[in-house]
Amino acid sequence: MQDNLIAPTPSAYTYPLLVKQLLLNALSIHGDQEITYRGEQRYSFRQFRVRVGQLASMLRGLDVQNGSTVAVMDWDSHRYLESYFAIPMMGATLFTVNVRLSAQQILYTLNDSRAEVVLVHAEFVPMLEEIEADLKFVRQVVVLADGELMRPTTLPLAGEYEELMACASADFEFPDFDERTRAATFYTTGTTGDPKGVAYSHRDIVMHAMGTAMSLCVPREGQRLHREDVYMPITPMFHVLAWGMPYIAVMLGLKTVLPGRYVPERLVALRQSEKVTFSHCVPTILKMVLQAADAHGQDLTGWKLMIGGSALPPALCEAALERGMDVFTAYGMSETGPIVSLAQLPPGYAPKDRQDEVRMRCATGRPVPFVDFRVVDENMEDVARDGKQQGEIVLRSPFLTKTYVGKPDASEELWAGGYLHTQDIAIVTSDGYIRIVDRIKDVIKTGGEWVSSIEVESLITGVAGVQECAVIGVRDEKWGERPMAFVVREAEMGVCVEAIRERLMQHVDAKRISKYAVPDADHIAFVGEIPKTSVGKINKKLLREQSRA
Repeated sequence: MQDNLIAPTPSAYTYPLLVKQLLLNALSIHGDQEITYRGEQRYSFRQFRVRVGQLASMLRGLDVQNGSTVAVMDWDSHRYLESYFAIPMMGATLFTVNVRLSAQQILYTLNDSRAEVVLVHAEFVPMLEEIEADLKFVRQVVVLADGELMRPTTLPLAGEYEELMACASADFEFPDFDERTRAATFYTTGTTGDPKGVAYSHRDIVMHAMGTAMSLCVPREGQRLHREDVYMPITPMFHVLAWGMPYIAVMLGLKTVLPGRYVPERLVALRQSEKVTFSHCVPTILKMVLQAADAHGQDLTGWKLMIGGSALPPALCEAALERGMDVFTAYGMSETGPIVSLAQLPPGYAPKDRQDEVRMRCATGRPVPFVDFRVVDENMEDVARDGKQQGEIVLRSPFLTKTYVGKPDASEELWAGGYLHTQDIAIVTSDGYIRIVDRIKDVIKTGGEWVSSIEVESLITGVAGVQECAVIGVRDEKWGERPMAFVVREAEMGVCVEAIRERLMQHVDAKRISKYAVPDADHIAFVGEIPKTSVGKINKKLLREQSRA
């Protein structure tokens, strides 16, 4: 067979997909665009590039080389954004440390990643000191003081970030290298076992930015991103690279507002003062933002908010829509880049009513470009697009993680049969919209029926007086399992067990759910709060442990 590969001329430049390429257009066309930290510090994209060069020079002075790992422990700041670019662009690996993990979990991730240098906010220095004696590879620490006086520390201190930056040259030449080079790593916050390291290459990050931007920029209006938007992340920059959105914002040349630690009052104040138009967050943060806006009389009209991390409750979606927000779901996971689908309303869509619109916005949505998105049965056959048959979401894409760091067995399980297995159970409608029913481990089998914990949660959350709800399956001698609901009441309203059961029985009569999905009266517990993981997801493993106890 004749070789059909293109043979480039010797002088042709083979263009690697590297993180540094995301800066090219932004600097050429949008060099005067602004980046601000909490509205207190401001500089242009051109100045950002100067600081990226300074950070790389500073790290090289600390003997950070190609293949070294540099860990960052910070809130969402301009320093974090500089690290997103400078560290991978010099051939090193950016490790975004989840600062909400316990000290022992952070110790595990720092050792497992073989981090050599840590950029740490002054707030987290005591935590790092607590585990200092057991750190295996950390040899230099840079403190991010945020203008505060540094206190003495036993850590191997290289200096304070801004002081070191001031002495570093901006003229750092970022080389070309293989686009498959590891650019970033972070650790999943699973509820079993040690955290697992997820790694992304330069190619992964660039392809994800391209695919997600294509989907977000396509709609004529609604659930979209455009060059006049003002971007503010409300997903921690340590969590799946803030869903990859900071890279997209820089690539498109958007004004970028970095809020620091998430304080709801500050978020809504920055939204107003900086004219923020596009953000993303988990449902818990959205609820806090709505409460803060109501308390301070802030107008949220026109704020586009992409919601992920866990299911968007219909009642919360409707509350945001009533305030003029454009909310919609993004779906993905730590291992998928993360965004693989978006719940954007289709062209020409005319909702039957508000409930129909809410349903569309809360759906898993449709795949973004470059994603082979399937819902399959146990034989890996595609399920019918009838909105009824359930199956697991499996994926292929150029930006999915290829492996867990140092865990070959878990990696093979993730990629069994050549598709990434999400463990999410979903249905597909005739128009190609996907809707997640539950996680495989969270679905409840009772009385021979499969019950979606997510659906029961959304129905209970819609009951007047309910602020939040989580549903799990608990063992039952007669039925195998029964659903148990943990309910947080609205502070100013009362709701009783019978009101919840009565509302659910109405849904049974309407044939939306089976009678087996209705928790017994003694399986509805009112609690002060529902436990969350470090990234704001409901911690159902802990709820199961508490229910057994």
